[in-house]
Amino acid sequence: MKTTESQSPLLTLPGAVAAEGVDAGVAAHYGDLFREQRALADGRGFVDLSHRGVLAVEGPERLAWLHLLLTQHVSALPAGQATEALVLSANGHVEHHLSLVDDGTTTWLHVEPGTREALAGYLESMKFFYRVEVVDRTAEYAVVHLPAGSITPTPEGAAVRETPDGRDVFLPRTDLAAFAEAAGPAIGLLALEALRVEAQRPRLGFETDHRTIPHEVGWLASAVHLDKGCYRGQETVARVHNLGKPPRRLVFLHLDGSEVHLPPHGAPLRLAADGPESRVLGFVTTSARHHELGPIALGLIKRNVPVDAPLLAEETAAAQEVVVAP
Repeated sequence: MKTTESQSPLLTLPGAVAAEGVDAGVAAHYGDLFREQRALADGRGFVDLSHRGVLAVEGPERLAWLHLLLTQHVSALPAGQATEALVLSANGHVEHHLSLVDDGTTTWLHVEPGTREALAGYLESMKFFYRVEVVDRTAEYAVVHLPAGSITPTPEGAAVRETPDGRDVFLPRTDLAAFAEAAGPAIGLLALEALRVEAQRPRLGFETDHRTIPHEVGWLASAVHLDKGCYRGQETVARVHNLGKPPRRLVFLHLDGSEVHLPPHGAPLRLAADGPESRVLGFVTTSARHHELGPIALGLIKRNVPVDAPLLAEETAAAQEVVVAP
């Protein structure tokens, strides 16, 4: 997965420390991770997500066309109603995750850093004779996140994707600095990630790999409509849903708080009873330090691992909670 192509102007704000890897280009934090988490939880501040890709789908047939390609039911999506959707491979593996909203004339999408070019290419290849236009607006528009309960007003004319977790606002990039001054305090991405892990929400490229199917990470509830068909990969979705046996399942992990080191993405998960040299049963997908819960993580493990079995994340003790039932 590519990193972002440009750096956010908000990295010049006091205390900003740049994120790394796929999230490079925005701030990981602004000097106080737990204070920033508490502010988000209290409905204050904003998070700079300007490293994410922004696509716009225009034309009178946009929703009917997207309905044929995505896992979500969007043919009659009301203006202003937020949803999320997936693009699957022919074998049902997750290729793209889309956060979208339609404003009545345009469907706005924001996607993971480094994925927009491949997604735009796929959408372009599927246009055929439909009256639609796919436009990459990443150079012109940026996404900022306002937490639930925020009293910061939405700029006039901006597309807004509102969910129970808050508002994603599509802003002209030229307005980022002015928005930051009005909406502060600025909150780093690590704080948002810690709250995401707490809420047990998967993220493409973190909780997923090349063989992930939606059932394994809980996306059936939020990004897949089980009463629609005719999209690529739908046969796999229906078959696994009917059988009820996805090969892996997402788990929430409470990590040993005495450890200074957080297990990184990809750290092996094993049964604690079998020791650190035993068979690998899964891996850590995202770990974080939470302002109330302490060190926590999400992980993917084999479906048949007992739900009450203590685990080891590398050498860190981990107690699991069920996210996706086996």
